[in-house]
Amino acid sequence: MVKIRLMTINDWDGVARVWENHEGTNPVDDSEEGFTRYLKRNPTTSFVAVDGERIVGTILAGHDGRRGIFHHVSIIPEYRKQGIGRMLVESAMEALRKEGIQKVLLVVFNDNENGNQFWEHMGFTERTDLVYRNKYVK
Repeated sequence: MVKIRLMTINDWDGVARVWENHEGTNPVDDSEEGFTRYLKRNPTTSFVAVDGERIVGTILAGHDGRRGIFHHVSIIPEYRKQGIGRMLVESAMEALRKEGIQKVLLVVFNDNENGNQFWEHMGFTERTDLVYRNKYVK
């Protein structure tokens, strides 16, 4: 039976295995160092789905004091379509709510049909009035 629990720094190896095939990860931000730094800054808002001791799903969630953000909501393929993503999102939303956060944002690739369908089903609306930009700090 799959259970949801708080993500900890000690979960890195299992989280990294889930993220191996997750399209949105990158070696700059999603290294063990970046993961550890993120969880130290946001220790109560990220969760893993576990089947026994095996991590089968993740949601990396945090906030900047006013807006929440979700990263890497990912379920390994054989565990998809079982409600695990919904449980992870609900857990993170509740954790953010407890910290006074009232709005959450996320980024999904245009061609990620499954991801976009999931987020629409979860009630997240698409913003077409924005241009997403980023730049690496060097």
